[in-house]
Amino acid sequence: MISLFSKEKFDTRCRVEIEQSSDHFHAHVELAGNVPIFPGDSVKVHGEPIMVSFGEKVFFDRVATVQRAGMFRRAWTKFAGHFEMAELYEVSFTPGRL
Repeated sequence: MISLFSKEKFDTRCRVEIEQSSDHFHAHVELAGNVPIFPGDSVKVHGEPIMVSFGEKVFFDRVATVQRAGMFRRAWTKFAGHFEMAELYEVSFTPGRL
């Protein structure tokens, strides 16, 4: 249940995948049990910082803390997200200014 202000907080297992190569440069976190993440929620992965050398792809099992957003934060995040997305419309692939 979503409350107005209070935030539900819980720990869960997760798997971290990091790859740094000429084809891929990404980091993904998959929560155990496919825990859904909604607008405004936050996920903090615990553990030592991970260093990946070029050409490596590594996997780590860690613990993550999921903090659910309250109703106001969730609504604000959805509202503000529309304006953030509008910034993408400003992108142009033509050389120079029009």
